[in-house]
Amino acid sequence: MKIKNVSELNELFRTKSEEFSKSKRMISVCCGTGCRACASVEVTDEFKRLVKENGLEEEIAIKQTGCHGFCEKGPLVVIYPEKIFYIAVKPEDAAEIFSETIQNGSVVDRLLYSDPLTGEKVVSEHDVTFYNRQNRMIFGKNGLINPEEIYDYIALGGYTALGKALTSMTGEKIISEVKKSGLRGRGGAGFPTGVKWEMCAASKSDVKYLICNGDEGDPGAFMDRSILEGNPHSVIEGMVIGAFAVGASKGYIYVREEYPLAVKHLIAAIQEANNHGLLGENILGTGFSFSLEIFQGAGAFVCGEETGLIASIEGRTGRPRPRPPYPAQKGLWGKPTNINNVKTWANIPLIINNGADNFAKTGTESSKGTMIFSLVGKINNTGLIEVPMGITLREIIFEIGGGIPGGKKFKAIQTGGPSGGCIPVDKLDMRIDFDELKKAGSMMGSGGLIVMDEDTCMVDVAKYFLTFTREESCGKCTPCRVGTQAMLDILTRICEGKGEPADISKLKKLAVTIRDGSLCALGGTAPNPVLTTLDYFLDEYRAHIEDKRCPALACKELLTYTIDPEKCKACGLCKKACGFGAIEGEPKIIHKVIQEKCVKCGACYEACPKKFGAVLKTSGSKENRGV
Repeated sequence: MKIKNVSELNELFRTKSEEFSKSKRMISVCCGTGCRACASVEVTDEFKRLVKENGLEEEIAIKQTGCHGFCEKGPLVVIYPEKIFYIAVKPEDAAEIFSETIQNGSVVDRLLYSDPLTGEKVVSEHDVTFYNRQNRMIFGKNGLINPEEIYDYIALGGYTALGKALTSMTGEKIISEVKKSGLRGRGGAGFPTGVKWEMCAASKSDVKYLICNGDEGDPGAFMDRSILEGNPHSVIEGMVIGAFAVGASKGYIYVREEYPLAVKHLIAAIQEANNHGLLGENILGTGFSFSLEIFQGAGAFVCGEETGLIASIEGRTGRPRPRPPYPAQKGLWGKPTNINNVKTWANIPLIINNGADNFAKTGTESSKGTMIFSLVGKINNTGLIEVPMGITLREIIFEIGGGIPGGKKFKAIQTGGPSGGCIPVDKLDMRIDFDELKKAGSMMGSGGLIVMDEDTCMVDVAKYFLTFTREESCGKCTPCRVGTQAMLDILTRICEGKGEPADISKLKKLAVTIRDGSLCALGGTAPNPVLTTLDYFLDEYRAHIEDKRCPALACKELLTYTIDPEKCKACGLCKKACGFGAIEGEPKIIHKVIQEKCVKCGACYEACPKKFGAVLKTSGSKENRGV
């Protein structure tokens, strides 16, 4: 159905929103990538079968939705209107949920969420601590709509911002609202979005382009993917509004080929938007035209940098170029190009519909709105969270995240992806926004948060992330290409117990050279994990270098495995687990590790029953053994 004008759009919104609200019951099943891996599509199919068999198609809606965020507990099922929240649902659980909850109005206790701090069972989604400290302005719609059904999006107010922008606002007014809102780019640098749009709009070129940067390559990050999978129309609507504001007629959504579900849902959404007159020629009868297509990247991390991304779309190797000129002045095929991240585009409809002042009420003085993070690592509640700018790390880790598993101590959190910094325990009450993170030596990045506990070696962490950035460097500039390898060589030696006291000053000098001399942000921020771990965890570097020990018992080359003869029960489990013949002993004869044969794999340590605790893992020379 082609929507010819804004009046028809508003009428469709009224009709669909009424239909949506009249639905007596709704079963929402998370079918994002993570939950799909645990058979959530099969769960959905089972609910559909049960509803059909009982002749309840008109009374119960089944929603196969995008990611709900609480990935640790998936597959997730929410029963509306009560918002009964079930976790780890299997296909065989659907019949019990249907019988007990849908037909009899009771809950299935064994599928309810248990609070990790109190142990109490939680019935309502609203009462789950993971959710009730969030402010899900963007991500909240994911659990309510089928991403392949445009009417679900329209029923919740989708495309009304576009109608408002095209009929009652000028491009200048839209840009003014975006500037007034204080929205900063959610892709990493935090550049003011409205200023970027203003630069592009000021160009007199007759051809301009828009790009959505969905090249999400940070380890452990999946925020952009989940928006594209679960609510692709929010991004499309934001881009059409942006195109009207800057005068662009063509756009690209750059998304990784490794995100097949996101690509599938984007293809469907673009087709539906075109079919309904919300994209393409003469949008909503206003005379404005804008076309949009998907460009699938090959997975190079450096293509997340906007000039590298442009090179990739043009068919060239994804290598950044010097700026200025900025893409807003000279970008894709030499034409003015406006590039924003997935989350940035998804914020635009909110600003246009609710006003800049309303948007700016959330956040801090310099960082407005909410931010979507992926919360991963040594944390009880893993998943995606949307929180107001200015929330503290403590609130995220110990309230939303539910604390550290196994009663371990919190040690550090790395923010901003592989180029971010590691923030220690004494900064837990720091407010998270673009500027505060930068002061701490880290950055917002695209939103990755990796939590580390007491068993994490911070030298090894720096080595891990530097390995990633070194491998992903495009190699164009010498500081990044040569410098990151030189730093990695030093860190590797330190982790192997071959470090020297001069290595610390060498690392600092190399870090500054790479930071100040690299061509793009990948090289410029690559030293952050090293610099912050040197600043906050210098004692660990010294322990590795001076004492040849790893305080966290993590660096393999510095470990020693022994068997305590007083605790050994001669059960033989450690010997059986060792694949290198490094353990000698017979039944009823105390076992012993032959150090010359030991490869320090830790299989014996894992195999020994914890109630015995006979296999010891230590680090350092005899004088320093035991941590």
